[in-house]
Formats: sequence, C-alpha cells, structure tokens
Amino acid sequence: MAKKVVVLVGSLREGSYARKIAKNAIDMFSDNYDAEIVEIRDLPLYDADYDDAEMTNKPLPESYVSFRQAISDAAGVLFVTPENNRTIPACLKNAVDVASKPKGAVAWTNTPAAIISHSVGAMGGYSANKNLRLALSYFVMPTIQQPEVFLGHSADLLDENGKFKQESTINFVQSYIDQFEDLMAKNPKN
Repeated sequence: MAKKVVVLVGSLREGSYARKIAKNAIDMFSDNYDAEIVEIRDLPLYDADYDDAEMTNKPLPESYVSFRQAISDAAGVLFVTPENNRTIPACLKNAVDVASKPKGAVAWTNTPAAIISHSVGAMGGYSANKNLRLALSYFVMPTIQQPEVFLGHSADLLDENGKFKQESTINFVQSYIDQFEDLMAKNPKN
C-alpha cells in the first residue's frame, strides 16, 4: 500500500506557480507514495483559545482537526512555497502553527520534510526557504539539507500547460524527490 505524502502549497491562488510546481513534483513520486495537495486555505488564523477546553465559546474548528490528522498520518510533507516579502506567505506560516499545537500532540513530530521554494526573480525563494527551515527547526523533523531547491525565474520554467519545460529542471526536481523518498524510507513515523 502506498504511503501518504502531504504536499502543502504556500499560495492560495489556483493558478499559482507554486501550485504548478507542486503538481509537477507530485507526478515524480514513485508508486510507493501517494502524494496529494492538502489545502490550507480554510484554516482560520491560529488562536490558542481553540485548544483551550475552558473556552466553550470557541470550539475547535473541524479544519484544524482534519489538517492535524492529515499531517499526523503522513509519511512525509513536501512544502512548495513562493517568497512573499522576503519570507513565507502568511497562509503557510499559519498552517505550520496550526499543526504545532496542542502541546504534547504536535502533528509535525517525526515527520520527514522537503522544501521547494521559488520566485519569479533570480533568487528562487531563498529567503522563504530559509525562513521555513527556521520555523520547522523547532520540531523533530528529518529534513533534506542538501541540495536545497530554489527555483528562480519560475514563470520561465513552465510551459502553457504548467509543466516544466527544461530537462535540467525535471532531472533536478526528480533527484530531489528521490532523495525525499529515501529520507522517508529511512525515517518511518511510528
């Protein structure tokens, strides 16, 4: 049975470059893994009151419950993020925060992670990649350290159907996905 991989896209726009890049990456996973995008658009901003049983006027949102469960059940998480104002988009940081609670039941614990960042400029989302790594460093998450994937000039990497145009890009991302599969195989979640 294929193991589940959650793909988190740091852009809410349906036609975003991040979503197109994520779809390319999903197609690169072997039959041993079932990778799919888990939407983060419906997660309310993190509020600790939701996890406080005494706050009866703020029930825990069902979107929190299902998102946390999806992360907990995943063999790994692939983050695909653009760079917004030299950091990760607010929606992605919110998703990180939602799955980091409640204390003692952190969904990220022991979840292997991989990060692909991009930008329409030359830097390929370098700052977003580093900021996401910083946020995830708080948790016990095996993460690919090298190579780091910064896809610069992302608009030029994709054809009119949203597919990677250059064989060098395909080979590089495929190699990264292969490494991610290896990381997940070597670090199975309990």
